[in-house]
Amino acid sequence: MTDAMSVALLGLRIVVGGLFAGHGAQKLFGWFGGHGLRDTGGFFESIGFRPGLPFALLAGTSELVGGLLLALGLFVPAAALCLAGVMTSAIAAVHWRNGLWNQNSGIEFPLVLGTVAFAVASIGPGRYSLDNAIGIDWHGLWWALGAIGLGAAGGLLSLLPARTARPQRDRQLREAA
Repeated sequence: MTDAMSVALLGLRIVVGGLFAGHGAQKLFGWFGGHGLRDTGGFFESIGFRPGLPFALLAGTSELVGGLLLALGLFVPAAALCLAGVMTSAIAAVHWRNGLWNQNSGIEFPLVLGTVAFAVASIGPGRYSLDNAIGIDWHGLWWALGAIGLGAAGGLLSLLPARTARPQRDRQLREAA
């Protein structure tokens, strides 16, 4: 890998990993204009994730840890797994019904971020990474496919409580009316 490619990967990892970590900090701590864990948990409940607080904790932690790992270039497939799980869940639960474009809260933004995690896991974090510094060589197409596949499966499984909670809630609302 050339120096130019490693510098480009470093920039990509720092920006995208930093944005992920920032989103996690918004959910967990209310930093950067976020709502914090309690309010994020309330939002998660409003879209069908019950109980909302554990799901908010899982999403925030996945974004924070996955983002930091990506930015540092450390255990990159683990970072991709965390980030793919959160992005898959976000796309399926929130963004899918809004179409492609971000201006309509569509899937564009989480899809791009998840794709970056896949790409870095495929080609590796580059020369300027902690993986390289400590001699970890966990990258390649199979690492990336495995990480994204497991992350996406986990993200979709997180929707099961949301999907099973809605019919029960709808039945309760009908009975109360």
